[in-house]
Amino acid sequence: MLTTLIRFVQQWKHYNRSLNELSRLGDRELADIGINRSDIPSVAWQAADRAV
Repeated sequence: MLTTLIRFVQQWKHYNRSLNELSRLGDRELADIGINRSDIPSVAWQAADRAV
């Protein structure tokens, strides 16, 4: 149980970091990497899931 909680907290931190980094990009930069602004939360969560 504690391990699951620790993993979730690590995922959440990584998610927030990715979310902030992607949110700072302009629409043109996002388009260059194939992401729409509305896709940012999903992409950030996928990155967090792969990282942990």
